[in-house]
Amino acid sequence: MEMSLPSTESGRLPRIAIVGGGPGGLLTAFFLQRMSNRPLRTTLFEASGRLGGKVLTPSFTTAQVRYEAGAAELYDYTPVGEDPLRDLVAELGLSTTPLGGSTVVVDGDAIANLDDLADSLGGDARRAVEAFDLRARGMMTPREFYASDGAAPAVLQPFTGVLDRIRHPAARRYVEAMIHSDLATEPDLTSASYGLQNYLMNDPAYMRLYCIAGGNEQLIDAIATRITADIRLGTTVREIRAVNDGGFELVADHDRGDAGEPFDAAVVALPLQHLAAVRFAGDDLAAAIRRHVARFDHPAHYLRVTALFNEPFWRGRIDGGYLMLDAFGGCCLYDESAREPEPRHGVLGWLLGGAAAEEWAARDDDALVAAMLDSLPAWLGDARPHLLEARVHRWTGAVSALPGGWRSPGIDRRHQPDPAGHPHLLVVGDYLYDSTLNGVLDSADHVAGWLAAELT
Repeated sequence: MEMSLPSTESGRLPRIAIVGGGPGGLLTAFFLQRMSNRPLRTTLFEASGRLGGKVLTPSFTTAQVRYEAGAAELYDYTPVGEDPLRDLVAELGLSTTPLGGSTVVVDGDAIANLDDLADSLGGDARRAVEAFDLRARGMMTPREFYASDGAAPAVLQPFTGVLDRIRHPAARRYVEAMIHSDLATEPDLTSASYGLQNYLMNDPAYMRLYCIAGGNEQLIDAIATRITADIRLGTTVREIRAVNDGGFELVADHDRGDAGEPFDAAVVALPLQHLAAVRFAGDDLAAAIRRHVARFDHPAHYLRVTALFNEPFWRGRIDGGYLMLDAFGGCCLYDESAREPEPRHGVLGWLLGGAAAEEWAARDDDALVAAMLDSLPAWLGDARPHLLEARVHRWTGAVSALPGGWRSPGIDRRHQPDPAGHPHLLVVGDYLYDSTLNGVLDSADHVAGWLAAELT
């Protein structure tokens, strides 16, 4: 059954509700505004007091030095194909800084290449890593990497099955340390396809990394200034109910009684755990949302600890913008000072993923900071005399361990939990694609294009 949004003859502008002011909601509003050939009344609801969601670039209090508390990098797919996010960043006039790093620290040794690997772990370990690398490339080419959505039948097995083919213990530990923080989960909880993506992303032939100079939150600010919408911060949507004309009523936490605000279409751009907390009225709609959540409910975890130092005491000892540590099952150590041309202060950021992130997130901040400092290899220098301030940001359950699910449905079905009964209730999220800002953009672009076609 097809139902169209109000026509131009009705004399009333279509009303679109977007629930969630993270990058998914903002990009949906931005693309919808761009694609529609008629004016719209768009209302964006955000429960917190800020826009941006997992894109967050706050400052320390000891010194006005910014750091990435959420998404630390963007993916550059231009070596393989078109990159809409890269194009948008350029269109918005934002400057970028490339990010790179090849070092993995195992048992305190810095391993930056295969020769280092042989020196530290032995020739057998080197050969085992070379064999795994060759096998990984054979399972997923750069073009397949670019187009992959987790649905390739040959790689639907758990990623553990791929790693188990690394027979050398030290070689496997090296590989796991390299990729664990990117996976944000454990190898048995994700697919071979997603695991291979997170391994192969270290090869510039597959993709590159970059950040926005001055902070990734500038992307959020630039998009927000270009949106014409009623943006309601500090407003939690607690109920969405379908009405007989095919539209919806949204009830927010500050509404009096049960009176809902009417909309012709609703886009829910929330992390899956928050989507599950919204009440959907009506048996059919509620059941459709439950099925959608169950299909994609594969939570993964991040934990960020960022420390400000009076100087970058490790200057010249970190090659590039980050390195990988074998601590905490494998974590990423960012040298955020490398993003500035002449930093006065030093900033190191630890990114823990998966079970370690979930476990350590339960500890208090002081214990976390102490553990992070203890994880630094001795050759970086003594961190404690230089420490000025540290911040902790917990992102438990904030991303997906299996974006798209084990067998990803078609792109339309992913975004419409109940296409027959409630076609104008759509969802947007990185959990539908690849847990990146690039995936959020793809999701928002699809939903905005679908709605814009309905508006013509």
